[in-house]
Amino acid sequence: MKILGHRAGNYKRLAAWRQGPQGASRDAEWYNSAKMYARKLRTEIVIGAERRAAPLDWLDSFCMRNFTGAAEFDDTLPIGEGRIEAGLGVDLERLAAAMSEWFTQRGKGDGRPVRVEIHETI
Repeated sequence: MKILGHRAGNYKRLAAWRQGPQGASRDAEWYNSAKMYARKLRTEIVIGAERRAAPLDWLDSFCMRNFTGAAEFDDTLPIGEGRIEAGLGVDLERLAAAMSEWFTQRGKGDGRPVRVEIHETI
């Protein structure tokens, strides 16, 4: 790919930074960093009397802004079954309420309401 104009210098510096020492990619290092977001959260779903960790595919689909259109949840990242990382600006009560509504509307509870509980972990 050929980049022309003033952006060419920026692209070359970014490419060099990403490459890192000895050819190792820094993208994987950042993506897998334990410091991605400040808050580590445990997310559980409650359907009737059943309680379990929220499935990763549910969390992933909710956190994709192009599905929800909710900019307030941009700083959320699903990292595993029942596990999300979030920025400090994310309101956990609002996140739980929005997830509950989203999962219920999408029929994830098989016709029953889905309640989401979110707790910070240490």
